[in-house]
Amino acid sequence: MTHPSAASPEPRPPAAPVTQVTPVTPVTPTAPTAPTAPAAPTGWRRTVLRLPVHMFRAGLGPLFRGRLLLLVHTGRTSGQPRRTVVEVVETATVDGRRSWTVVSGFGPADDWYRNLQRTPQATVQVGRRFHAVTAAEVPAEEGGELMVRYAPRHPRVARRLCAYLGFAVDGSAKGYRTVGESLAFVRLTEGARTAGNDR
Repeated sequence: MTHPSAASPEPRPPAAPVTQVTPVTPVTPTAPTAPTAPAAPTGWRRTVLRLPVHMFRAGLGPLFRGRLLLLVHTGRTSGQPRRTVVEVVETATVDGRRSWTVVSGFGPADDWYRNLQRTPQATVQVGRRFHAVTAAEVPAEEGGELMVRYAPRHPRVARRLCAYLGFAVDGSAKGYRTVGESLAFVRLTEGARTAGNDR
């Protein structure tokens, strides 16, 4: 007979596995950012885009019917005259002075935009007529309203412009307003800015 003290101990059930729980870090949503402006064209694309400049200089400006103007601005590094053709988004006359609002399709990094920031005095050619102007940046809120007014007048161009810049629009005023608030608009107003005529 086996002594009770020498009996084999009763086996214990296996312990349940311990599962480690890793805390989940909450993710803070980020606000959507505006698409990056496309790079300025080079090579043959730049040559094609420069064709309207030569047309203006050849006296063919009236063919554009005021939709485009030739902007003569001063190079910020060279100090030499530079010529760029830009689309007119809107025209107006205030206190007898005409103004033309244009937009930089390549954003505020575009050379002509940066040149105007350095030297806002410039010359525009509309048709065959030349006008001395002063450039001023348009606030973002006003830029939104400009785009809302522009889109119904030129719906195809507005959609293509937005697609080119990387914006998805649904054709609504709200959508175009959001795009316009992100664009670099400039208003070119007749007359040089002076201490007594800063408006």
